[in-house]
Amino acid sequence: MKHGKASILRADQEGYLDRLLPPRDALLREMEEVSRRDGVPSADPEVGKLLAILARTTGARQILELGTAIGYGALWLARGAPEARVTTIDVDPDRIARARSYLERGGVLGRVDLLQGKALEVLPRLPGPFDLVFIDAIKTEYRRYLDHVLPKVRVGGLLVFDNLLWGGLVAAPPDEDDENTESDEDADALRAFNGYLMMHPQLDAIVLPVGDGLGLATKIKPTILEMGGPF
Repeated sequence: MKHGKASILRADQEGYLDRLLPPRDALLREMEEVSRRDGVPSADPEVGKLLAILARTTGARQILELGTAIGYGALWLARGAPEARVTTIDVDPDRIARARSYLERGGVLGRVDLLQGKALEVLPRLPGPFDLVFIDAIKTEYRRYLDHVLPKVRVGGLLVFDNLLWGGLVAAPPDEDDENTESDEDADALRAFNGYLMMHPQLDAIVLPVGDGLGLATKIKPTILEMGGPF
């Protein structure tokens, strides 16, 4: 979710792109309103639309989401790939319960596995391989998420990371000489992660100014672990 208006793009650009978005149905609009009202960190509508497009065009059959929240991203993913199975993880049982209700109303609950727990503890139990992975969870853990999930993604599979620009703070680190400027732990972690993502030898990646900053990466070769390493 974007950090307020014009946090990434100029206000006129952001407004224009928002007006171009196709209308969402009543259920999605309700979920967007609940997210705004209750401060739930759901994806932005343009990110949701892109998730549906990516799920459809990749022909994904096995999809993984880290960070269910109230099920907004999972609903877009499941609708975009009507033949896919979506596995989604969240640590908060109350959010899992709300997501279950929304996904049932959206007619996709039968294809969604809702797992409650810490992502780094649940991931080792998942078999994979996954065709598409969407990561929108604890920002300081993004690098560890990638390290854990990448061996479970097929070569040619797609990974999507939300919030990589973090309201623009990632691109504007605090002045170390200014004692009045506080560092943002999430921004610092995401800045380091972006470099790691772009230089990763198993990935072909890009960061785009969509929503709060969206990373896209395709897996171009297997990891050493998949090849039987370390060597």
